[in-house]
Amino acid sequence: MITSPENERKRGQLAMSTPPIVSPREWEAARAQLLVKEKALTRARDALAAERRRMPWLAVEKEYAFDGPAGKASLLDLFDGRRQLIVYRAFFEPGVFGWPEHACRGCSMVADQVAHLAHLNARDTTLAFVSRAPQTDIARVKARMGWEMPWYTITDGFDSDFGVDQWHGTNVFFCNGDRVFRTYFINNRGDEAMGSTWSYLDVTALGRQEAWEDSPKGYPQTPPYTWWNWHDEYADASPDPRWGEVVEAALSSVAEPR
Repeated sequence: MITSPENERKRGQLAMSTPPIVSPREWEAARAQLLVKEKALTRARDALAAERRRMPWLAVEKEYAFDGPAGKASLLDLFDGRRQLIVYRAFFEPGVFGWPEHACRGCSMVADQVAHLAHLNARDTTLAFVSRAPQTDIARVKARMGWEMPWYTITDGFDSDFGVDQWHGTNVFFCNGDRVFRTYFINNRGDEAMGSTWSYLDVTALGRQEAWEDSPKGYPQTPPYTWWNWHDEYADASPDPRWGEVVEAALSSVAEPR
């Protein structure tokens, strides 16, 4: 029900200045105008993701150690056997508002938005959260909030080395054999858009891995829709062994960073 400005004032509320009420034909015309801009935004987003897939990679030379549900884990262990790893630094630790019952409210909203992980896993990608809270506290808050993503405890300088010691952020990594590379980083308002399968895949080195994407030669791609599945019926697909050869060839042509 739309109330009149007079009734709003009587109730002590500010009146909303709403758009005009129009005919169906006028509404469709207005939507058509905005649709042109929406499609331009979609194309621009696709182009930006294509540029991300051509970002240079940074070799991770240091060894990092985490505590996990199964004990000690290296950064390579966090990949869980997949080629890509997305790591969100959540603030859940002493000194953070909400401790020990809750993680940071903003980080908790991010966690609430995470789509079912099976879809990312089907694209050879793992998502993990990391914090400085002990595993017992992480397990408790995950159970309370219904979160299912793997969540590890930072035990060294990982957060300061990757720009997430004072603020949240999402780092993206790629592994080839036992070599790990940092491929992208998003923080500040960039994080608020994260959560869907597509938003995560669009920041990875391989992208959505669909045939329509503008990706470098040799990148794995399949037709869209054909790989989509119910989250409980994805088959365990083995990585294409030829991809390691593609990565090695690309790395051999890039000068070592100074």
